[in-house]
Amino acid sequence: MPWEKNFDIDETLTRAMQTFWAHGYEATSMQDLVTATGVNRASIYATYGDKRALFLTALRKYDGEIRRRMLAELAETKTPAEAIAAVFDKFIGQTTVPQGNWGCFLVNTALELAAHDDEISELVNAAQDEIEAFFLAMIRKGQQSGAFAADRDAKPLAHQALASLLGMLVMIRSRPEEEFLTAVRDGFLKSLT
Repeated sequence: MPWEKNFDIDETLTRAMQTFWAHGYEATSMQDLVTATGVNRASIYATYGDKRALFLTALRKYDGEIRRRMLAELAETKTPAEAIAAVFDKFIGQTTVPQGNWGCFLVNTALELAAHDDEISELVNAAQDEIEAFFLAMIRKGQQSGAFAADRDAKPLAHQALASLLGMLVMIRSRPEEEFLTAVRDGFLKSLT
């Protein structure tokens, strides 16, 4: 008889993702993953491969299910200013949750691994390009509607938005002060008017 999995593959991957997101790749041991998922080591290896393969699968899940979904929903349901603010607010809101300031899984990964892992670097860079494209689309939409100053080149503003967000996400891990973080958001939004 073929071997049958006795656990929810997607739920296990979500728990692994949360563990890597909270602690990073290097600081997460296989025992940490066993504890977090409730799945034994052999089953993890048989289902996902080694720790690095599980990490990449978890990072892709985050990128697809959290980052892409969030940006698509914001683009459809919010005004340009609200959509841009909401991206910042998603992470600022983490700071008020006990042990919640995990930052962004993609940014954490960029800082920890991208400099010496080409595959991870490519994944992170593609995600950052998509975030910048989201900012560019929202800025242009806001300029067309008159919500933002139309006399400024939108492309450098999108670069600035991405840099502001990434800088804030680095600071969130070491200095999760809401007043400081909201000043980053507000400073960028003010630059658009």
